[in-house]
Formats: sequence, C-alpha cells, structure tokens
Amino acid sequence: MTVVAAATAPAVGQPLKPWPPPSIASLSQSSLLCLQTTRKSFSVKFSVRATSSAGDSVVTLLDYGAGNVRSVRNAIRHLGFDIKDVKTPEDILSADRLVFPGVGAFASAMDVLNQKGMTDALRAYIKEDRPFLGICLGLQLLFESSTENGPVNGLGIIPGVVGRFDSSGGLTVPHIGWNTLNVKEGSHILDDISNRHVYFVHSYRATPSSDNVDWISSTCNYGEDFIASVRRGNVHAVQFHPEKSGDVGLTVLRRFLSPKSCLSKKANEGKASNLAKRVIACLDVRSNDKGDLVVTKGDQYDVRENTEENEVRNLGKPVDLARQYYNDGADEISFLNITGFRDFPLGDLPMLQVLRYTSTNVFVPLTVGGGIRDFTDANGRYYSSLEVASEYFRSGADKISIGSDAVYAAEEYIRTGVKSGKTSLEKISRVYGNQAVVVSIDPRRVYISSPIEVPFKSIRVSNPGPNGEEYAWYQCTVNGGREGRPIGAYELAKAVEELGAGELLLNCIDCDGQGKGFDIDLVKLISDAVCIPVIASSGAGCVDHFSEVFTKTNASAALAAGIFHRKEVPIQAVKEHLLKKGIEVRT
Repeated sequence: MTVVAAATAPAVGQPLKPWPPPSIASLSQSSLLCLQTTRKSFSVKFSVRATSSAGDSVVTLLDYGAGNVRSVRNAIRHLGFDIKDVKTPEDILSADRLVFPGVGAFASAMDVLNQKGMTDALRAYIKEDRPFLGICLGLQLLFESSTENGPVNGLGIIPGVVGRFDSSGGLTVPHIGWNTLNVKEGSHILDDISNRHVYFVHSYRATPSSDNVDWISSTCNYGEDFIASVRRGNVHAVQFHPEKSGDVGLTVLRRFLSPKSCLSKKANEGKASNLAKRVIACLDVRSNDKGDLVVTKGDQYDVRENTEENEVRNLGKPVDLARQYYNDGADEISFLNITGFRDFPLGDLPMLQVLRYTSTNVFVPLTVGGGIRDFTDANGRYYSSLEVASEYFRSGADKISIGSDAVYAAEEYIRTGVKSGKTSLEKISRVYGNQAVVVSIDPRRVYISSPIEVPFKSIRVSNPGPNGEEYAWYQCTVNGGREGRPIGAYELAKAVEELGAGELLLNCIDCDGQGKGFDIDLVKLISDAVCIPVIASSGAGCVDHFSEVFTKTNASAALAAGIFHRKEVPIQAVKEHLLKKGIEVRT
C-alpha cells in the first residue's frame, strides 16, 4: 500500500487544496477498474450533452473552503456540466450561472467572503437577477443576520434573522433527515415536488414573515414552519441538499442548470407529509490479509471466519456495495474504517479513494468513522483531528463519526466541568457545525441487583440477567469494544451533546450480530435523554425489529449491516414493512 504524507490543513477560511492523486502504478487492479468505469460513465454523459456553447456547459462554483463540496461537484458533473471555480471576485461577476454550496458555520463563512472581497461581488451578482443557486448555508447567508455564534451580519439581501431551532419542547436538533416541502405555485425548479422527501441537515433556520414572504418558494415543517427555499426571478436558494436528495434532488439541480428541462423532467408530487425515519446501511471496511479493502462483519466485532485459515470475512467491495444500497433505497451510507490504518488515518489512501469513488454516483449522505483524532506519526509530525476530518470531508464524507476519542473527551469534561475547546469533538463541531459530527457509542450491558451498586444511570431491564438481576447499566468501551471505561452510556451521551455532537450512533456490543433485535432498553434510555437525533444499531435480524425500535423509542434512524450484506433482508422490504405499520419513510 502506498502511504502518502499528509499536507497541513489550512486555517479556517483558507482554500483547501485537493489531496494529491496517487500514481497509476500505486493503484490496485480494483481501483484501476473503478477509475476506468468512472471515466467511461463521464464520457457517455458528455457525449450525449446537447450541442451548446462552452458557456452553456460551464457552472461557476463558489467553494470557499469548508466541508464536503465534492458531492455538489459530482452531481453537477453527473448532469453533464463542467465546473469553473471562483478564485477572485471577478469570477463571480463574469459567471453565467453561479452555485454557492455553503457548508459550515455562518460566521466563518462571512469572514471568508469578506476577507476575499467577495461580499460586494455576490450582492451585485444577485441584485442583477442573474442565475444563482444557494444551498443550505448558501441560503442562510442571504438573510440580514444569524444568531449562530453571533449575532453576525449576513449579505442582507432578504429580510430576516436566521436562528436556532427551539429544542426546549423536546424537538431534536439538528434537523437531520428526509423531510417534505410545501411548494408555492410558480416555484420553477421545485414545481411538482410537493410532498416528496428531500434531505436536510441543519440546526439554524430562517422563518417566514411579512417582510420576506415574497421571497419564499417553499416551506417545511419541523416543530414550526421554516423557509425551505426562496426564489426571486433567476435567484434561487434551498435549505435542503439537492446533491444528497437522490433523484428528486438531481431533478432540482437539473432544472436550475438547464431551465428548458423544467417542462420534461418532472419529479411528480408524492404522498409524504413529515420527517421520515431513516434506514441506514453500514459498511465495516478493513484490509484483509492480502491488503485489499473489503466489507466485513462479525459478532461482537470478531470479523474473522471460524475456519482453519481464519481469514477476514469478505462480504464485498465497499464502492460496489455502497452503490447497490443507494439503488436499493438506503437513506444514508455509513463507512466504519476498522483497518489498521487507524494508526495513521491521513495515510489511508485506499479509504479516501473509497469515499471519492462512492460520492461520484451515490447521492445520499455519507458518514465515515475510524481514527478521527489528534495523533503524531512515526516521524514525530503532529496532525490535528481537524486535519483528519477535513481530508475526509474533502474526499466526499458529509458527516464524520468519532468513537474512542469522544469517550476520553466526555470523561475529562465530567471530571472538570470545563469545556477546553481542544478536543476533537469540540474543534470539528466548531468549524463544521455539530450537524457534521456523529458520536459512536459502544456500550456493554452490565447487570446489577440494585441501582445503588454503581454511580452511573441504571435502568430496570425488560429481561433479567443470568442471576435474576433486574437492573443494568451500560458501560462504554473504546478500541473497538476491547476496553471498558468508567463511564456509562447515559453519562457519555449527555456530555458529548454539550460538547458539540449533533447525532449519536448506539452500537450495543451484546446485540451485535445476534439478529434478535435492537436493545430497546438502551435506545429508549438514550433517545429520551438527549435532544439530538439517535441512530439505533446492532441486532437487527428481520423487518419487525425496525418497526419495533421506531414505535417503542424516539430513535430517528435504524442502522444495519450483516442482514443487508448477506441479502437476508432487503432494504426495500424494510421500508415496505414500515409503511404498512404507518411509519413514514422515504420511498
């Protein structure tokens, strides 16, 4: 395996340079095949592009250097367009059509725009009613100000203040998942997609008012109505992520890029009405004994076959399986990097390639975890967790998952009561927003006779322990479940929420690979305790286990791996079952 030295990540607000591509000689045969396939697919798309001038096929992209803009690039290219990057204010003013995929925090984005002298150019471009599409933060920045780390002044084009969702009534924040649009007539790029699910991931929103009502082209309801999109003339902006909203999102992008397509490319109205429960496919990825990356799965994290050869279990190739699950209807794809490269994650070129290739043709959110922490390599070079996370984001990840490092951070926070601001969780959340940070919790159930036996939150369990114990607490583990820590899952969840986690992934080691269902006691305990979304993981064996966890707990999503890899339970079968049970899912 070729290991390349990591470049120092630029400071916030500085341009992010692409990772140096590997030489052809360093690529494995499977990687070469993937690269050739990708080039062929692009060649086909470009060859069937309608005859047009060079300007008609070029999209100007304002990438100010934060988060995953690769997915937007891939979606634009997937639709047959070339990309010109904004490097100077003049590039904005000379654009034929401008896409602004805002990612990260409001204040840091405005700082970059101001420092680069692009603020006035953006205002001038938009006020001239030239084709513009803002995405997520690209919508929020159009407003007068935001309360995120503020107040902070925005571009001041649309009246209103962007504020945080109110979680005081129990609403989970961030708003993460597939929700529906209430589209106003004449919204152009959103015509005919009322009541269809699109993907949102944000903690702050703009609200309708008499001052901005003329701008609003659609709203969405999450505890209250908020502005999901705006339009005035040729200026559009959406709070959701079209590049992560599957075919519906690609239709929105196509309509903006090719206005004439609006008459022929209809997404059609759907029957959805609320935030959908998410079904997530998880791929545990590691290198096998031959050095190839494979998707594997085991019971309680034992991923080797019980044979004389004792080989790593191989259930498929990561890129191929991810593409298959996207086609099958998975709402998200989660990669867990459990290979030995966790000791030097920025040298893990194959895993970065997996993200790049996957994001080329998979237009739903991608999460990656494994080895995201501060570390020092064998040469004494220090790398911050922010550098590691930045490289994953640039390679195609939408969210990163932190495991062991979050446990240590929570322990220190509970011990001192002080937020140092130096932990991986805090640093990444501050720069990219808490919606980009998932904390993975790996607990074991510890049975006790009485709650007074331990200083941790315990519960009366539905099934007694081996000696008739009626209570249990959940001990958190690190290092792939191999080491127990003196902290409970409840205490950890509360702590990491305060430190900046935007989502929790619950992996109950006792249930992993057993196929007997999710640990309902654990999922209910944690999902009732926090105001951020919770993903249930470990134990799914049939479709009934999904409906059970959604009806008995406040879980926002359910994740499975082995039953999908072994084709025991298709993703579509899970969704059909949930619909029959009256549970809303994206179809």
